[in-house]
Amino acid sequence: MEWVLAEALLSQSRDPRALLGALCQGEASAERVETLRFLLQRLEDEEARDGGGAGALPEAAREVAAGYLVPLLRSLRGRPAGGPDPGLQPRHRRRVLRAAGAALRSCARLAGAPQLAAALAEEALRDLLAGWRAPGAEAAVEVLAAVGPCLRPREDGPLLERVAGAAVALALGGGGDGDEAGPAGDAAALVAGRLLPVLVQCGGAALRAVWGGLAAPGTSPGSGRVEEKLLVLSSLAEKLLPEPGGDRARSAREADPDARRCWRFWRTVQAGLGQADALTRKRARYLLQRAVEVSAELGTDCTCGPQEGNVAQYRLSATSASWIQVILLPQPRPSLFWWSEKKKDELLKFWENYILIMETLEGNQIHVIKPVLPKLNNLFEYAVSEENGCWLFHPSWHMCIYKRMFESENKILTKEGVIHFLELYETKILPFSPEFSEFIIGPLMDALSESSLYSRSPGQPIGSCSPLGLKLQKFLVTYISLLPGDIKSNFLLKFIRKMTSRHWCAVPILFLSKALANVPKYKALGIDGLLALRDVIHCTMITHQILLRGAAQCYLLQTAMNLLDVEKVSLSDVSTFLMSLRQEESLGRGTSLWTELCDWLRVNESYFKPSPMCSSIGLHKTSLNAYVKSLIQEYVKSSAWERENCFMPDWFEAKLVSLMVLLAVDVEGMKTQYSGKQRTENVLRIFLDPLLDVLMKFGTNAYMPLLKTDRCLQLLLKLLNTCRLKGSSAQDDEVFTVLQNFVMSTTESISEFILRRLTMNELNSVSDLDRCHLYLMVLTELINLHLKVGWKRGNPIWRVISLLKNASIQHLQETDSGQEPTLGNQIQRVVSMAALAMVCEAIDQKPELQLDSLHAGPLESFLSSLQLNQTLQKPHAEEQSSYAHPSQCTSVLEESSSSQGWGKIVAQYIHDQWVCLSFLLKKYHTLIPSTGSEILEPFLPAVQMPIRTLQSALEALTVLSSDQVLPVFHCLKVLVPKLLTSSESLCMESFDMAWKIISSLSNTQLIFWPNLKAFVQFVFDNKVLTIAAKIKGQAYFKIKEIMYKIIEMSAIKTGVFNTLISYCCQSWIVSASNVSHGSLSSAKNYSELILEACIFGTVFRRDQRLVQDVQTFIENLGHDCAANIVMENTKREDHYVRICAIKFLCLLDGSNMSHKLFMEDLAIKLLDKDEFVSKSKKRYYVNSLQHRVKNRIWQTLLVLFPRLDQNFLNGIIDRIFQAGFTNNQASIKYFIEWIIILILHKFPQFLPKFWDCFSYGEENLKTSICTFLAVLSHLDVVTQNIPEKKLILKQALIVVLQWCFNHNFSVRLYALVALKKLWTVCKVLNVEEFDALTPVIESSLHQVESMHGAGNAKKNWQRIQEHFFFATFHPLKDYCLETIFYILPRLSGLIEDEWITIDKFTRFTDVPLDAGFQWYLSQTQLSKLKPGDWSQQDIGTNLVEADNQAEWTDVQKKIIPWNNRVPDLDLELLFQDRAARLGKSISRLIVVASLIDKPTNLGGLCRTCEVFGASALVVGSLQCISDKQFQHLSVSAEQWLPLVEVKPPHLIDYLQQKKTEGYTIIGVEQTAKSLDLTQYCFPEKSLLLLGNEREGIPANLIQQLDVCVEIPQQGIIRSLNVHVSGALLIWEYTRQQLLSHGDAKP
Repeated sequence: MEWVLAEALLSQSRDPRALLGALCQGEASAERVETLRFLLQRLEDEEARDGGGAGALPEAAREVAAGYLVPLLRSLRGRPAGGPDPGLQPRHRRRVLRAAGAALRSCARLAGAPQLAAALAEEALRDLLAGWRAPGAEAAVEVLAAVGPCLRPREDGPLLERVAGAAVALALGGGGDGDEAGPAGDAAALVAGRLLPVLVQCGGAALRAVWGGLAAPGTSPGSGRVEEKLLVLSSLAEKLLPEPGGDRARSAREADPDARRCWRFWRTVQAGLGQADALTRKRARYLLQRAVEVSAELGTDCTCGPQEGNVAQYRLSATSASWIQVILLPQPRPSLFWWSEKKKDELLKFWENYILIMETLEGNQIHVIKPVLPKLNNLFEYAVSEENGCWLFHPSWHMCIYKRMFESENKILTKEGVIHFLELYETKILPFSPEFSEFIIGPLMDALSESSLYSRSPGQPIGSCSPLGLKLQKFLVTYISLLPGDIKSNFLLKFIRKMTSRHWCAVPILFLSKALANVPKYKALGIDGLLALRDVIHCTMITHQILLRGAAQCYLLQTAMNLLDVEKVSLSDVSTFLMSLRQEESLGRGTSLWTELCDWLRVNESYFKPSPMCSSIGLHKTSLNAYVKSLIQEYVKSSAWERENCFMPDWFEAKLVSLMVLLAVDVEGMKTQYSGKQRTENVLRIFLDPLLDVLMKFGTNAYMPLLKTDRCLQLLLKLLNTCRLKGSSAQDDEVFTVLQNFVMSTTESISEFILRRLTMNELNSVSDLDRCHLYLMVLTELINLHLKVGWKRGNPIWRVISLLKNASIQHLQETDSGQEPTLGNQIQRVVSMAALAMVCEAIDQKPELQLDSLHAGPLESFLSSLQLNQTLQKPHAEEQSSYAHPSQCTSVLEESSSSQGWGKIVAQYIHDQWVCLSFLLKKYHTLIPSTGSEILEPFLPAVQMPIRTLQSALEALTVLSSDQVLPVFHCLKVLVPKLLTSSESLCMESFDMAWKIISSLSNTQLIFWPNLKAFVQFVFDNKVLTIAAKIKGQAYFKIKEIMYKIIEMSAIKTGVFNTLISYCCQSWIVSASNVSHGSLSSAKNYSELILEACIFGTVFRRDQRLVQDVQTFIENLGHDCAANIVMENTKREDHYVRICAIKFLCLLDGSNMSHKLFMEDLAIKLLDKDEFVSKSKKRYYVNSLQHRVKNRIWQTLLVLFPRLDQNFLNGIIDRIFQAGFTNNQASIKYFIEWIIILILHKFPQFLPKFWDCFSYGEENLKTSICTFLAVLSHLDVVTQNIPEKKLILKQALIVVLQWCFNHNFSVRLYALVALKKLWTVCKVLNVEEFDALTPVIESSLHQVESMHGAGNAKKNWQRIQEHFFFATFHPLKDYCLETIFYILPRLSGLIEDEWITIDKFTRFTDVPLDAGFQWYLSQTQLSKLKPGDWSQQDIGTNLVEADNQAEWTDVQKKIIPWNNRVPDLDLELLFQDRAARLGKSISRLIVVASLIDKPTNLGGLCRTCEVFGASALVVGSLQCISDKQFQHLSVSAEQWLPLVEVKPPHLIDYLQQKKTEGYTIIGVEQTAKSLDLTQYCFPEKSLLLLGNEREGIPANLIQQLDVCVEIPQQGIIRSLNVHVSGALLIWEYTRQQLLSHGDAKP
């Protein structure tokens, strides 16, 4: 078109000067400048053809350049590149720039004046060096791209070098401002696409300058400019890689750059292969493929230069599976790239497979990628030399593949990649490579941080180890075992430090720790490794999964014992490390881990580095006993500075000393295992003598430093707490017995000291409250010790308790005589109340301490008269300072006595009041009046005036924090049952306030669960439930409301419902056993609770299920994991809710009327629930919540069945039969069939109703008749107790024969199975009356048995006979809990979450086992079946065989087009701008889809247009690209395809504009004049107009078409989907264009 237009202009005027002058006048529009450009190019072509150079044309060209083009470019350079342009739109401005630049180049050539080109280049270079954001930078690029070819390589060489350097800097740095988007990104694309290709065409100095800038050290991949660098490299690939062929001299080729020999080039390519941007990865693959193609075509050897760093590598020893370093003859590490003509075939095979794998990974589809993975194994075979065991290919190439898989958006692909990597060493042993180790510590560990990778495989039992966890363990053990010794230590240290570099979730850190713990013993870690392990332990503390973090700590301790080089660490370092473990979660005394640690210390104690403490006292040889002895001596010393310090010492040192003392004692016990108790006593006395000496002086030495006493008491407490054995009885522990005797010998001294401190006004500062807490804890421990050995009234602890009680009461009764309270007095009041609370708790928990009578003593009278919730007045600041004599304490006292700090003290004071009151109410609960009426002269006001006490309790709930309300709840448990009848509103208020506190608490072990338990105990107390149900008031409905709220909360906080159902079931069992007739009247009123418990169980998210699976795995380890022993199993799994309810139902007695009514009511509610679920959703998916609920309903009904009598069943039998007609999942169908068989067996009277089920219309029955036919297959069980079976068998045969000829294949199969089993029974009975039916039956059975061929019919007949329900299952013998809750759900394909193993029933001891426990267990062969024994065996057979192939013969390979050429600098860029920047090959086809409405069709068209390189897709609204359906079909094609918005009303104008631009408008429509697609030849510039889905192309638009094309059809339906139609025409256009350009492949 341009050529024709130029000829037309020249034909009008043969004077080019006049013609050019005319074009240079007027406004500089894009069209005018483009016309000038192609006219100059036409004149340039004529000049070159004629060989001219003289005349008027050169002068005219100089005038056009100087008078028009240069001023035009200068005016355009005056505007910022990305800024607003008042005259031109950005798109038109760029058209003007490019056209002017191309015209300027033609002028320079026509003028024959190289100085003009050099001057223009110098001026443009100045603008370019000013930065991309400077005005004129974009125009400068266009000028340089235009005049660059006119510069002389020799004369203008320095200028070319400077231009090349600036261009490279701009392309790689985006203008130097660090931005990666916006104008900077445009700069890199423009320079790379236009300027640099021009410069490298100049060759020589310019080419070398460009390559020098690209290969400079400052542009390494680590600089973060990989995307820009690959953009440049891909655009210059043809010049930076050698040109094949012999046209050029060898010396000339060697002088040119060869990117293949530069290691930085290959590092950039490798970095690009792993980038997140798909286009960047595509460019990297192109460069790799182009380099391989060039190498193969050249046929010469080539080696990449060595990378900086160590050149030595390790090779595999031929004699052993270990690494040795070649010292005498260090072998160079493999080059990043090399080529040898001798190994051309192997190299081509390697790189062909490599590129195929990388391209396949772009699909992110596991079914496409998995068949390619065997080729990855082949890569490793090619990469390692069989001769010397060295790497032939650099291993970093393999790492690029794995990195791409690890970072995939598809988590399934990530998991496949991780597993494939971890399996590397299972079949091969690879040579060592530093890159391999770096990859493990980097990308692999990053990938392993994803918790979802550790999920169980399908079909894997719950509680088994994660497959990925096992592979990780095996890999790590193998890899570390093969590492050279000097590298092993460094690798392990980096590996452990990597575990501290991020916030890991509980599951990944657990399996990483487990893998480390299994690494074979090796002295690899020193003090740095020990510190790193300690940091990892700290990382585990952030998770809320207590069991998982406890298990991780166990494994990390085992890691330390296996890998620590004891000669590099001291016992002091080890003890500090041990303190990072939580003893209550992992390192408990008496566990296997404790024993393992003791044994490790015993073996290594003489090899530890001397501790600083031992060195200071002259011990140069370290032993554990000496270290511990010095530790205690230092501990009990009192430093001079400590005398001035009034704060409580930290507990850390006391924990450390107690831990090391007990470890040392147990280590000594290992050495002398059979020496007996005397040896243990001697060793312990040696250690504890300094401590015991100090403790014995407590009562006599009044001047002992305060901190010394604190430290000794802390150590005493920690010794007692740590010493208690976990997992076994403390009575069998000699160490604890000896320690107990030692402590009891100091009881009198310690108790006298504590009594003095608590009662003699010695505690008078805020910091003393911590000491008060310490003293009371010690006193409690002493009481417990004395109770264990036998309580005697004369012992000193009794006297101390009595004196402490009396003194505390006296302090609290003292008045202040109206004076302002002092800090000391107020602190003493707090201390006295805390002491009373301790005494009350001790008396409450230890009946031995209580008085013989219920007569109120001084303590009871005082407590009953307490002013509840009384706040302590805050003392004035001057009073505080008078008691805060140590200077160090003053600031803390002032802070602690502030409003917030004093509020905490007051809250503790009120808390202690309620502890005392709780004791009082429990002791005198019989004196509480049930009517709530006031007693005029009560001798125990708090007890005998319960309404006032309850009101005070409600007030306390508003005052106290959530961690202090527990004693108030305990009081409410006593008060509410007494007042519910008379003060219902007040009790309901207590329910609401208590629930508000519970619902606001977080799920924490220490606060939430104890409060929840106390809340449940007072709201759902059996007396409360009974009274509320009796009066049926508001409280009754409030309790039920709270019940459902608790169930709702259970979906968020697992274990909440467990607390409620366990308490209620236990209380109902106790109440039923206490009443002579076993009443369950209370439970009957709350049967909804049992109902909800029987069907309870949420559908967990994947992450929740994963955590539960891993917790079950840890629990199944039992004693092998110390965390299981240290931490009590809380039984908070959802299964235990159902287990509790089922075990409760099993205890009920069908002969007891109240039990019977309760079960009948529950059965009716279960059937109601089943009908409700069925109606709520007609169709439900397998393992959906509806499926699970229905499954649980029928499981419960099966449990209840033996206790239901005939009269009750008569009322519900129709509902059970009706359930059989419902569309049910397989597991529910089996349960319904089972219960029908049991009913008919026990009560044959219901058989007539059963026969009626076959009488419904066939349309109503459909395939649900299979349920009743399955029941008939077990008719031998049904008729087991019926003497006369003939009539029943005859009826059954008649019914079954009717269904044997049903049109539905499944129905026929079920009927034939039933017929075969019935006929077997008839033959055994030898019934002559059935002779008439014999031919029909025998013929039917013979026909089905003798089916020929291997079709589905025969296979299904064989399968259904082998089905467990027909072949193995026995309805009577298999009736047990194990079959109902585990075996049948497992065999019926129910998800593992629904399998409840029988050991869970036995482990749950909150509800006892019933007398008939033997019926829990299955005694038949059914339990030994596996799901595979009866499932469809043909499913997946071919897939399994295919997966086992070593390598697939053919695999999917997606077409990934790539334009190998540099985009034409003079393209007409209306739509091509964006495509050229993406490096795409584009056509001249425009697809107009403005008339299409549906996002799915638009998304599909977008994808088709992008794949076949259409220049643009026109849509009615660009808003469609945000539609999810569009995105689902387009798969991101909209990012790579120019989209234009033209609304339907504007289509006519748009089509007319395109006609003027030379486009042929083609309509896809069936019209009277439409052409056959097979006969039509598409022009290059084609516009395809697609019609609306329903109405096609409107008549007014058909008139605008140049041609209509229709698709030939062979069928009856007259039209195709619009997307399909468009795709057919787009492909036909593409096919014709490929043929016309000679690009078609044979």
